[in-house]
Amino acid sequence: MTTAAPSSALPLAQGTWALDPNHTSVGFTIRHLGVSKVRGRFGDVAAELVVGPTPAESAVQATIALASVDTGNADRDAHVRSPELLDVDRRPTMSFRSTSVRGDGTHWTVDGELTIGQVTRPITLAVELGGVEDFIDGSRHAGFEAHGEVRRKDFGLGFGPLGSMLGDVVKIELDLEFIEPA
Repeated sequence: MTTAAPSSALPLAQGTWALDPNHTSVGFTIRHLGVSKVRGRFGDVAAELVVGPTPAESAVQATIALASVDTGNADRDAHVRSPELLDVDRRPTMSFRSTSVRGDGTHWTVDGELTIGQVTRPITLAVELGGVEDFIDGSRHAGFEAHGEVRRKDFGLGFGPLGSMLGDVVKIELDLEFIEPA
């Protein structure tokens, strides 16, 4: 499940935490023509957080439907889904699986593997625990912010005629909320 971590315990109850999709956002930023940025998000996200007694026994996994991309422009979204960029017919999902969790308090590092289509590459996410709070229905929720980046060329994404209009580095911005197990 995981491979390395310090001995400090995570400040969360043990068990499998479910994603609260209504309070979750998976966003990205990429350079356009080297002069501006395009921001977007993915609306179809599934994830779970397994909290063990130590970070070494904890893990997170997520799957994102690439066709759920939304940049605020329908024509651009269709182009991003096309074979020239994401090619969602060949690569319908992107998935993440953690390989280690380390840190303390509110600042954590999660190493893992990101898979897009048939290509898997390592990725490191800087994670901040925003807090754990009781919700109105009595459930407890934990909020996280995570940041990382990937290179399109590492996944063979979008180097057709218009691919050079976009930067290679894609910055990832995650706001995730999980619900404590009953």
